[in-house]
Amino acid sequence: MLSGERKEGGSPRFGKLHLPVGLWINSPRKQLAKLGRRWPSAASHVFGRGGNSSARGGSPAPYVDTFLNAPDILPRHCTVRAGPEPPAMVRPSRGAPVTHNGCLLLREAELHPGDLLGLGEHFLFMYKDPRTGGSGPARPPWLPARPGTAPPGPGWAFSCRLCGRGLQERGEALAAYLDGREPVLRFRPREEEALLGEIVRAAAAGAGDLPPLGPATLLALCVQHSARELELGHLPRLLGRLARLIKEAVWEKIKEIGDRQPENHPEGVPEVPLTPEAVSVELRPLMLWMANTTELLSFVQEKVLEMEKEADQEGLSSDPQLCNDLELCDEAMALLDEVIMCTFQQSVYYLTKTLYSTLPALLDSNPFTAGAELPGPGAELGAMPPGLRPTLGVFQAALELTSQCELHPDLVSQTFGYLFFFSNASLLNSLMERGQGRPFYQWSRAVQIRTNLDLVLDWLQGAGLGDIATEFFRKLSIAVNLLCVPRTSLLKASWSSLRTDHPTLTPAQLHHLLSHYQLGPGRGPPPAWDPPPAERDAVDTGDIFESFSSHPPLILPLGSSRLRLTGPVTDDALHRELRRLRRLLWDLEQQELPANHRHGPPAATPP
Repeated sequence: MLSGERKEGGSPRFGKLHLPVGLWINSPRKQLAKLGRRWPSAASHVFGRGGNSSARGGSPAPYVDTFLNAPDILPRHCTVRAGPEPPAMVRPSRGAPVTHNGCLLLREAELHPGDLLGLGEHFLFMYKDPRTGGSGPARPPWLPARPGTAPPGPGWAFSCRLCGRGLQERGEALAAYLDGREPVLRFRPREEEALLGEIVRAAAAGAGDLPPLGPATLLALCVQHSARELELGHLPRLLGRLARLIKEAVWEKIKEIGDRQPENHPEGVPEVPLTPEAVSVELRPLMLWMANTTELLSFVQEKVLEMEKEADQEGLSSDPQLCNDLELCDEAMALLDEVIMCTFQQSVYYLTKTLYSTLPALLDSNPFTAGAELPGPGAELGAMPPGLRPTLGVFQAALELTSQCELHPDLVSQTFGYLFFFSNASLLNSLMERGQGRPFYQWSRAVQIRTNLDLVLDWLQGAGLGDIATEFFRKLSIAVNLLCVPRTSLLKASWSSLRTDHPTLTPAQLHHLLSHYQLGPGRGPPPAWDPPPAERDAVDTGDIFESFSSHPPLILPLGSSRLRLTGPVTDDALHRELRRLRRLLWDLEQQELPANHRHGPPAATPP
C-alpha cells in the first residue's frame, strides 16, 4: 500500500494502491517507489488508464486497479494474476505496448523475482514476490536475457538482447537450438509463408521418410509458436494461410489421380479395373492428407478455444477485433473440414469403384469346390475361396492403408462403414435384378450365397471389423436367409409371418423375392404369400432397389488431437526434418543482413 503525491491542480500521479504484487514503479518523472503486500489465495490486478464512463453513452468504464496516466497506456493495459503458489503471470491486452525484460511481450508470460515489466514508454516495474521472503536469483534475469524468453527466430542467439554472452556462448546456444530435439520451431512472421509452403510442399511430394503424422506435427509446431509467441492477431492469419496451402495441395493431388483414372474412357478402349495394389498406391497421398488434416484440425480447435477463454478472462468476449479474429479462424477450420470431407469422398469413391467389379463373384461363385475345405475364422486371404479373394483383397488393402497412414480410428470405422454400405446395396440390387430374367431364387443357389457371405463376415471379424460389417450387411443377410428357408417350410408361411421374420425388407422387396422364387415347373406362389390390401399400394409403387444416396453421413472426430508436442522428438526422420527447417529459417534471416553482419550456421551435430 502506498499513499502517493498529487500534482497541484491536476490528477494524482500516485493514488492509494492496493496491489497483490510486489513491484518497483518508475513513474514518468522517474519517481521510484516500492509496492507490495501479501498475496491472496487467487488474485488478479489490472493496470491501465481507465476511461470515462460517459464516453460511450453511459457505458461503464473498464475496471482498473492501478491507474497509469500516459498517452500510450490503454484503458485496460495489462493484467497480473497469481494463484496460491508462484509464479505469477502477466498478460498484455490486445495492442498494448508491454515489454518483459526488454523484449516485446505479446502473450501471457511468467513473472519471476527481478523481472522488469515495461508499460508503454513511461512506466517500468521491477517484480518482487513477497512470498519468497527476499530470496531470489543472484542477479536479475534480464542480464543476460533468460534463454526461455527468447524472441522468435533462431537468430536470437546473436542478437544484442544477449549482450551478456560471449560470441562462443551465443554460437553454442544457437547450435543447441538448431540441432536440438525439443518440439519447437521458432520463426518470424516474415518467414511464415516460406516455412508453411516448404512443409506442405515436402508433404505433397512425399519427400523424406517422415512418420505418417509428421506434416501435421510440424504444422502444429508453427501454430503453437504463433499462439504462444506472436501477436494476438497473428494466429488467425496463419491458420488461413495454412488451410489454403493444404487445400491447394490436396486439390492438385486429386486432379493427378483423376487424370490417371478417368471416368470416361475412349470408345473402343476397355476399362481396366483397378487392382487392390494399384488403388492403395493411388490413395496413399489422399489418405495421408486426411489423417494429417484431421489431427491438425483438432489441434487448431484446441488453440481457438484457448483464445476464446483468454478473451473471456479479460472481459473482451464482445471485442470487435476478437470477433473478427474468431471469424477468420472459423473460415480456416471450415477449409480444413472441406479437405477432410473431400479426401474421404475420393478415397471411398476409388475403393468402391474397385469393389464394383469384384462383388458379383459373391453371388455367382461356388465355395463348395471339389475337394476343398472351407476355411475357418481368422484364415489368411490366400486360404479363402478364389471367388472371394478379390473382394477381401480390397478390404485388406484399405485396412493396411488406414493403418499405415495412422488414420483416426473414428474415420477408419466410417470408411469401412461406407464400403460395407456400398457392398450391401450393390449386392442386394444385383440379387433383386438376377431374379427378374432367369431362374435364380432357389434353395441351392441361396446356400452358396449364404456360405460366401458367412466366410466374408468371418474374415472381417478376424480383421477387427465384424461389428461394423454385421450392421451394414444386415439387409442382404436377411434377404439371403429368406431364400435359404427350405421350400416345404416356406410354403407353410404366410405374408404376415414373413414380414415379421424379415422386417428390414420393404413390402416391394419381399414380394419380389417371393413372386420369383422357384417352386418347381409350372408352380406359382401360393395365395398365402399375397400381400393384404393395406400393403398392396406399397408393393406396387415401392422400389425394390436400394438407394446409394442414403449412405451414413461423415462425422468428424471429436476430442483432443493425437499429435505429440511434449517431450523430446524421438523419431529420427522427424528430427532431421525439424533440423532442416530450422536451418532454412536461419538462412532466410541471414539473407536480410548486410554481408559483413552475416554468420554461418554452426557445424551440425550428429542427430
